[in-house]
Amino acid sequence: MEQQEGVWSYSAVLMGSPVLLKLFRHDPSLAARTFRLIKRYEDLFTVNRTPSQVMDINLAAGQHPVVVSRPVYELIACAKAASLVRGGCFNLAIGPLVKRWRIGFRHDNAVPPADELAALLALTDPQNVLLDEAAGSVYLALPGMEIDLGAIAKGYIADRVRDFLGREGVTQALINLGGNVHTLGAPQGGWGIGLKKPFSAADALVGVIDVEDKSVVTSGTYERFFEVDGKRYHHILNPATGYPLDNELDSVTVISTDSLDGDIWTTVLYGMGVEQGCQALRQKPEIEAIFITKDRRVVASSTRNVRFTLMDDSYTFTDSTV
Repeated sequence: MEQQEGVWSYSAVLMGSPVLLKLFRHDPSLAARTFRLIKRYEDLFTVNRTPSQVMDINLAAGQHPVVVSRPVYELIACAKAASLVRGGCFNLAIGPLVKRWRIGFRHDNAVPPADELAALLALTDPQNVLLDEAAGSVYLALPGMEIDLGAIAKGYIADRVRDFLGREGVTQALINLGGNVHTLGAPQGGWGIGLKKPFSAADALVGVIDVEDKSVVTSGTYERFFEVDGKRYHHILNPATGYPLDNELDSVTVISTDSLDGDIWTTVLYGMGVEQGCQALRQKPEIEAIFITKDRRVVASSTRNVRFTLMDDSYTFTDSTV
């Protein structure tokens, strides 16, 4: 626990990432209960160990449906709906490809053979994730299928933490779940959330986003990657090809009321790119995005609710391409 200027910071390692909670009162008991809540949800959603309800679903692929708790069912239903958005690259059934690449989780990375990836692609159709609302069950239709909620679980959990803190009477707080930042209220001057400079030092920023009562979620190719023969392979996979997505983007940041929307839309927008992504968000006024491109452009889908300050003059900033 650290204390600075009336703000108390509490930290833990959960979901494989450092988790930070900032409160405007000294309350280690509340911090401990918050971390226990996160751990409880982590145990429901993880695909890295048993027991886990998601692991139960994967192990029963091609055999039988698995009845799960309401939170798990609702998150999977939401993830399946997001997986069916045309033009995006969100896919809850991408588990076999994620496991085969293991980008960021091993030291001997190599590009998988093309025939292996082709065989695994056949197991990633989200239409084969069969949901039974009445029974509360999930069935993966083909043996070898695996769902992976890693692209969406942090957002769901961040929203539950926000709700929990609100019930506890907290009006100002910040929770950072390893890149998923959620704010309650704001101190004087607001919360300033740094936008990282891709492939640079950990504290190097392109700019700062000022928010209040919002979630800020960033997904970037610089987060996990390896290189072979001068070519970079990152962890954001294209569900249509099985290979890392190759387009104009280095990162996408989504600002929204709910962190779950941030998780979904960072991945969806990555697949769309800047122009198509900005067009899609014209139908989503409650969601805004900031794109960082490989040619050092910073593009905001709009500036209705977002205040962005550019801090690196090697980049240029525009408020929309639409």
